[in-house]
Amino acid sequence: MRMLVLGAGLQGSACAYDLLQNPAITEVRLADQRVDRLPAFLQSYIGKGRLTTIQLDVKDAKAVAAAMAGVQSVMCALPYYLNLPMTEAAIAAGAHFCDLGGNTEIVQQQQRLKASAEAKGVTVVPDCGLAPGMVNILAQLGIDRCDAVDSVRIFVGGLPQHPEGPLNYQIVYSIEGVLDYYTTLSWIIRDGKQLQMKALSEIEPIRFDAPVGELEAFHTAGGLSTMAFRYQGKIPNMEYKTLRYPGHAKIMEAIRELGLLELEPVQVKGTTVVPREVAIAQMQPRLTKQNSPDLVALRVVVTGTKGGKPITHTFELVDRYDAAHGISAMMRTTGYSLSITGQLQAEGAVSPAGVHTPDECMPGERYITELAKRGIAIAQTVS
Repeated sequence: MRMLVLGAGLQGSACAYDLLQNPAITEVRLADQRVDRLPAFLQSYIGKGRLTTIQLDVKDAKAVAAAMAGVQSVMCALPYYLNLPMTEAAIAAGAHFCDLGGNTEIVQQQQRLKASAEAKGVTVVPDCGLAPGMVNILAQLGIDRCDAVDSVRIFVGGLPQHPEGPLNYQIVYSIEGVLDYYTTLSWIIRDGKQLQMKALSEIEPIRFDAPVGELEAFHTAGGLSTMAFRYQGKIPNMEYKTLRYPGHAKIMEAIRELGLLELEPVQVKGTTVVPREVAIAQMQPRLTKQNSPDLVALRVVVTGTKGGKPITHTFELVDRYDAAHGISAMMRTTGYSLSITGQLQAEGAVSPAGVHTPDECMPGERYITELAKRGIAIAQTVS
């Protein structure tokens, strides 16, 4: 079995590492513009025959087709705006495809490729990271276990284990992606109606067991993916919120409202600058914490009825940095989730052929079992 990972950044490298743990996979191809700076946890696989690195410009269609030739699954950890052309290329190559997603409009464009995927007998599964991805699969499990559902509430965040001011935050994935989520309206369902909420709004406290303690939750875009559209008129209330340490949202809201995250260029002493690019240049080195362990906190709560009685299904996870291998909790929960999806597609456990979001097609119980094999334990309670 041959697999291709597009993107050798944090999540793509973690995905490749996880694939290499499966002896049934004979080759893992890892492709990027730069493949000479792989993390330490991949170094021992170089030159051993199973890990193949490919220097790839994804704008080169012939090179992309060559990289995809003969693979069973393509896992895409590239920036979200490349997901559509990579999906098209994978379908043409007759390979299953999954990606980290994060942009619902692009997912909807991928869904329009259903007929092409069906004709090739392959599955396409966008939005296969942590959120969207893991949280949507868990939410669907809760929905399936109810006769009727009143609400679905999803909370998730990547956080430093040892927070430092002023934001009590450190970069655990692309800062560009974080700022996109902080400046984009998010879709929710409330009282049966689909609404858009301003990012960083409706802050509420959410408590986890010590040592995590009290966090704050607020609206951000992307986490629900297409579930807000799929369940409109069927589930009265559905929302996704990001978790941070208390105080974070108000500071970021002030930064946003001052215009420092705008994408429209402005003139500064005769020079044209983009405010967000300046903000990123200033924030990124300050929020990049070397050797600072992270954690991922997640909670999915589905309330409804079963057999005429009220019922609540809660899924909870606190995952931490893997010090033995130098793999962050965000990489584990996101990159491993992408790997699991690609492997299940290659095994034929994801069906039928076509384009499906994770909540539509992933075998939830099997997915949780696969996470547990990797030490990512989802606690489930029913009340």
